[in-house]
Amino acid sequence: MDDDAMILKGIKVLDVASFIAGPVAATIMADFGAEVIKVEPPGGDRYRNLHTVAGMPEVEQPYHWLVDNRNKRGLQLDLQNEAGREVLRHLASRADVFVTNYTRPARAKLGLRYQDLAPLNERLIYASLTAYGETGPEADQTGFDTTAYWARSGLMDQVRPDPDGPPARSMPGMGDHPTGVALLSAIMLALYRRDRTGKGGKVHTSLLANGAWSNAYMAQAALFGAAIPPRPRREVARNAMSNHYQSRDHRWFILTAANEAREWERFPAAVGRPELLTDKRFATTEARNANAALLVQILDHIFAERDWPYWRDTLAEHRITVGEVAKGEDILNDRQMHEGGALIDSSEAGIGVDRLIDSPVWVDGAVKRRPSRAPEVGEHTREILLEAGYDDAAIAELREHGAIGQET
Repeated sequence: MDDDAMILKGIKVLDVASFIAGPVAATIMADFGAEVIKVEPPGGDRYRNLHTVAGMPEVEQPYHWLVDNRNKRGLQLDLQNEAGREVLRHLASRADVFVTNYTRPARAKLGLRYQDLAPLNERLIYASLTAYGETGPEADQTGFDTTAYWARSGLMDQVRPDPDGPPARSMPGMGDHPTGVALLSAIMLALYRRDRTGKGGKVHTSLLANGAWSNAYMAQAALFGAAIPPRPRREVARNAMSNHYQSRDHRWFILTAANEAREWERFPAAVGRPELLTDKRFATTEARNANAALLVQILDHIFAERDWPYWRDTLAEHRITVGEVAKGEDILNDRQMHEGGALIDSSEAGIGVDRLIDSPVWVDGAVKRRPSRAPEVGEHTREILLEAGYDDAAIAELREHGAIGQET
């Protein structure tokens, strides 16, 4: 691997964050060559053990920790301890980027606010991730993506399959991962500005803001005063060409016709019912909308006659936009996932799995680091401190005072 082709080679990042949204911004930077130090308290980030919670996939390996914290080195620091805080300040004085999602009250207590660290290093980029934003009445409120991103943005209410049924729950990290990419974007903008000015600064994003952005289509309509209509049950949908159906082998798939009138010209032949093209009930867009429930019934019967592979190939042949409602385990045999870049080869990393979910950012001509395992708690503490100028006596003193934990 040509390290010189790694865009972020030489950039030093302190990941002083927990769970997902903050840390994954640092993970993507590590993928592009940045040196990332994962700072954890005694006992480690609580996210490490999320896979043991009831209802999570039962796999012995901490799969979530691996995908979200690969390519980092681990440093254990007790930030409740003044000596531990002094170590962090020393590292921040030498770093390029400091990432945190500690709550604002915790930052004030521990001396981790921007105004605490900026005087130590004028080139430092301080990247702040919050649940609800930097200002406002809920700026100090704790939150996760399921509460601040998914529920608060309106997404949870609006994606329910039945307008009279309960709202839909999110999947773990569903809002955290895109929010982490937003934080990465802010960091990269600040690095670009620093190249021009020599000065660092503070950047930030929030789960709430990213939820609003993800739901911007409907949220902006509400800002214009529109009432947001509930999504109807699929059986009474107003557009049969943008609906989901089930094949004979009980696989669901979804049609999405952004240009419904043009796709309808090809659609009857695609489903083997050319007579539908001249059926007056469906002759125009207005007629199809008026008779959408009837057309859904007809299509239900048609699609139930064949298995999904047949419909996948036939609809693609006729340039009908369709997507399989995949199950999580389908990724194992998804050729496009494997060959289209969504997965990265980890067979030589010695981490017990041949493929990892790759970060969704690429730059042609730039090398991404091959994945290595995520660090154990404090695994590289001594190594990192030696590089930062501490000698063995100073490291032993820090251990004696409980600032960095015991030797690992």
